[in-house]
Amino acid sequence: MTKLKFLALAIALLCGATQLSAKDYQVSDFGAKADGITLNTGAIQRAIDAVNERGGGRLVFGPGKYLTGSIYLKSNVTLHLERGAVLLGSTNPFDYVKDPYVRWMAMVFAMKQENIGITGKGTIDGQGFKTANNMVQYIQRGIYEDPLKLDRPNETNRPENIYFRECTNVTITGITLRDPASWNQTYDQCKNVYVDDIYVEANSYWNNDGIDIVDCDGVVIKNSFFNAADDVLCFKSHDANSICQNVVVDNCVGRSGANGLKFGTVSRGGFRNFKVTNITIYDTYRSAITFAAVDGGLIDNILVDGVRSINTGNVIFLRIGDRWGKGKQPSMKNVTIQNVYAEVPLRKPDAGYNYEGPIEDMPRSISPASIVGLPDYPIENITLKNITMVYPGGGNKLFAYRGLTPAELDGIPEMRDTYPEFSQFKELPAWGFYIRHAKGITFDNVKFIAEKPGDYRPGLVTDDVQGLTLRKVEFEEPGANGKEQVFTYKTTGIVKE
Repeated sequence: MTKLKFLALAIALLCGATQLSAKDYQVSDFGAKADGITLNTGAIQRAIDAVNERGGGRLVFGPGKYLTGSIYLKSNVTLHLERGAVLLGSTNPFDYVKDPYVRWMAMVFAMKQENIGITGKGTIDGQGFKTANNMVQYIQRGIYEDPLKLDRPNETNRPENIYFRECTNVTITGITLRDPASWNQTYDQCKNVYVDDIYVEANSYWNNDGIDIVDCDGVVIKNSFFNAADDVLCFKSHDANSICQNVVVDNCVGRSGANGLKFGTVSRGGFRNFKVTNITIYDTYRSAITFAAVDGGLIDNILVDGVRSINTGNVIFLRIGDRWGKGKQPSMKNVTIQNVYAEVPLRKPDAGYNYEGPIEDMPRSISPASIVGLPDYPIENITLKNITMVYPGGGNKLFAYRGLTPAELDGIPEMRDTYPEFSQFKELPAWGFYIRHAKGITFDNVKFIAEKPGDYRPGLVTDDVQGLTLRKVEFEEPGANGKEQVFTYKTTGIVKE
C-alpha cells in the first residue's frame, strides 16, 4: 500500500470517529446504580436497547462504579464513560455469557453492529484475577466443565473486557482498560476500527493481551499505552478465507510478558498492508518484533518504521512454519524494518512482573535476531535499514555449543510444526543475526554492538540464502582482533558495499 493510500485510510477513520450520534442519555435514568454493589447488567442492556431504538446516541456513565456482567452494544450507540466512571466486571463467572456465535465470554460484546464506540476518560475494569480464580473453584467443584490445562481455565471460559465481531465503524478512545480475565480486547473481522489514546493495564492473569486485531480491514491504533502479561499489539488471522489488512499503528508504548509487536499467533489467512511507526517496547520477555506465518497464511507489504526496544529478550524474529496449514503455502515477503534502536539484556527482562515468561532451557547463550523460513517456503524480500542492536556479548562455548561445520549447521532442526518463538531453536550459531531459507535479504546501515568480549560466534550467519546485500554493516565487539563476523553457508548472490 502506498503512503497516500495509508494517509487516506487514516483520514477516513478519523472522520468516522467523529460521526457518532451526539445525543446523550444518562444510564442512571434507566435504573443503573453506581454503587459498585448492585448488578446492573439488565439496566445497562435496557438502556442500550432503548438508545438504539431511538436512533442512537451516547449512553453516558457518570462517576461511580457500575457492576455488570455481559452486555451487548448495538448500532449507533456509544458508551461514554466520564472521568471517574468505572464499568466494573462482576467476579461471578455465571454473570457472563459465552456467546454461541464466537464461543467466547466477554463483558462488552458487539455482533454485526455499526457505528459503535466506547469513549471518555473512564475505566473498564474486568476484575479478572478474582473472576478467573472463582472460575477455577467452580471447575474444581465440578460445577463448570474445563480441563484446567496448566492449572488455568481455557481462555474462552474467562471473560474479556471487549469482544466485537463483524462490526463496522468502531471507535475506542480515551478509556482505560484493566484486569481482564482473558484476552483484553478483541476486534474480529471488523471494518474501520479507530483506537486512540487508550491506557491498558492487562497484567493480572494469563493470556492478558494488550489488543487483538483479528482479520480486520481498516484499523488505526495510536497514542496508546499497553502493559500486558501476554502479547501487546497482537494481529491474528483465524479464518483461512479472511485477511487482516490496511492497518496503521503510530506512537504506542508497550511492555509484555511475551512479544511487543506480533503478527501470527494464528495465521490462517494472513496480513497485508501494514504501516507501524514510532513504537517503544520495553521490559519484554520475548521479541520486540515477531512476524510468524505458520498456518498457511501470508505476510505481505509491511513497513515498521521507528522502534525503540529497551530490555527485550530478542529484537526481530521472522518465521515461516507449517503448523496448521492444511496444504496451503505460507508466504512472507516485502517487509521493511527500519530506524530501530534495540538493547538486549543478559538477564531475564521481565523479572518481577506479575506474570513472567517461562524460564527457558538453560544454559544457553543469548539468541540473535533471526529470519528463518523453510526449505520449501523461503522468506523473501526483507529490508533491514538504519538499525542498531546492542547485545550483552560473551556467548559461552561451554553452554549449548553450535558450531559452523556443515554437519552442525545442517543439524539445526527445521521445527516446521512448532509454535513460533525466537527461543525454539535454543542455541544458534550467531550472536547478532541468523538467517536461514531466505531470498533477497538487504542490510543497509546496520550496526551490531557486543558489550562483552569473547563470544565464540560470529555476528552474522546465513544458511541457504539467495541474494544477500550487506551495505554498511558494522560489528563492534571488544577484543575481537580481526575476527570474521560474517559467515555464509549455502549462500549465493552476495553483494558487499
